[in-house]
Amino acid sequence: MLKLTIKDDFIKLGQAMKLADLVDSGVEAKLVIQDGQVSVNGEVELQRGRKLRDGDIFEFEGAQVKIVSREK
Repeated sequence: MLKLTIKDDFIKLGQAMKLADLVDSGVEAKLVIQDGQVSVNGEVELQRGRKLRDGDIFEFEGAQVKIVSREK
């Protein structure tokens, strides 16, 4: 499982997908999310603006990514 460290309290799903190199652009993220191909914490997510926080896990095409907050 890949870990994505964030510096803020949350990151939006579309941004996280780009940072994890699972998609090439925000447009691609939007399309795969709206198509129901992405899950967050085990449930299909259809909003690319979904806020992901420390401990959340999203999955796309078999890749799992866990959001980790950087300690302040």
